[in-house]
Amino acid sequence: MSEPVLYIVATPIGNLADLSERAREVLGRVDHVAAEDTRHSGRLLAHFNIKVPMISVHDHNERQRAEHVINLLRNGESIALVSDAGTPLISDPGFHLVRAVREAGFRVSPVPGSCAFVAALSASGLPSDRFQFIGFLPAKSGARLQALEALSENTETLVFYESTHRIVDSLKAMSEAFGCERYAVVARELTKTFETIHGDSLEGLLEWIQADANQQRGEFVVLVQGAEKVLDDESINPEAERILRILAKEMPPKKAAGVAAEITGYKKNRLYQLLID
Repeated sequence: MSEPVLYIVATPIGNLADLSERAREVLGRVDHVAAEDTRHSGRLLAHFNIKVPMISVHDHNERQRAEHVINLLRNGESIALVSDAGTPLISDPGFHLVRAVREAGFRVSPVPGSCAFVAALSASGLPSDRFQFIGFLPAKSGARLQALEALSENTETLVFYESTHRIVDSLKAMSEAFGCERYAVVARELTKTFETIHGDSLEGLLEWIQADANQQRGEFVVLVQGAEKVLDDESINPEAERILRILAKEMPPKKAAGVAAEITGYKKNRLYQLLID
């Protein structure tokens, strides 16, 4: 490490074997580790026999700590920023520190690794080409429902974090805001012993989780399928019609309409009727 750098180091979300070789090397070579909870991260470092001085950087002192970190960088020292688990800054502190360090002219370098919502999305079976990461919802019920209702017409996959104490209330609010039949996936305790990834309608998920108190424990990622695209049934754009006609040359009308519906977002019945007409 020939220059002072602030490294943003992702740490495991459960399974310690997920700490990358590069992350282990960086943590062992920096002059300081800035941690959200020094006791928690201290156990991680001890597991890998890494002995580096630690400083505390969390929600309540981040702005004040930024100047201290910048002074360390000015002295030629390198620092690794870690959160309690996963990738720092994702629903965790660090934004103000990173911005201050960059504005001071020092390099900020990511050391990628585990991220709970990315892991959950990859295994959910929900569309991942377009998604919106929301993170934690408001704690108060009224504000939570209002936030969800504002997202009810979004067509991309919605991704939330939730805690043990609010998972049931959040699923109830999602069912109210999105409709009880909207498909969703609960990913719980990812990479840990009791990892669970369960998909169903929001109503079904609520019944499932209320029936088993053990499924209400741990850390949660909740992924909700986006709203169905609403298109004008009376008019089909030329590009969609072109796709439909190409498919109809190669397969029966019903199958062609079904494939075209998946590609274009128009309803299958409307496309089939167009072919028949």
